[in-house]
Amino acid sequence: MLAQKSRAAWWRNSRGEWYVVVQSILFVLIAVGPGWIDVHPQLPAFWHAAAMIIGLVLGAVGLLLAFSGMLGLGSNLSIFPRPKDNATLVQTGAYGVVRHPIYAGLIIGAVGWALLNVSLVTLIYAGILLVFFDVKSRREERWLTEKFPDYAAYRTRVRKLIPFVY
Repeated sequence: MLAQKSRAAWWRNSRGEWYVVVQSILFVLIAVGPGWIDVHPQLPAFWHAAAMIIGLVLGAVGLLLAFSGMLGLGSNLSIFPRPKDNATLVQTGAYGVVRHPIYAGLIIGAVGWALLNVSLVTLIYAGILLVFFDVKSRREERWLTEKFPDYAAYRTRVRKLIPFVY
């Protein structure tokens, strides 16, 4: 009986399960993008090296931001966008820099991965990931606003996905 109830919740997308499915597909596309059907632009040696170095730096910054966001959430962490019933609103640490540091870190890391591999297709996938996380975070923020009265004020103080920019 319990298994049937769980399946029903899955298909209703009550916690945002479909976002997790799409997100997983995008992660796979980004991971295999450089080795799959891809376009690697022919750059002069200096620009190729610069892209790889910038990619490495962005990858490291993205991973640091994502892990910082995960650690900052503590027991609030969930793969689903809907906050847990016993969740608390976190506004400090990485969450004082950007409202969705895990998403931001993954986007920055995906751009870094594309540059490290000088992969045009992977860079396009990273752009799609940005659009996807923007859509997903809109839904998540509606749930957060319903759950936490302080969330509206937090939204006015802290950028959404790209630190200090958007």
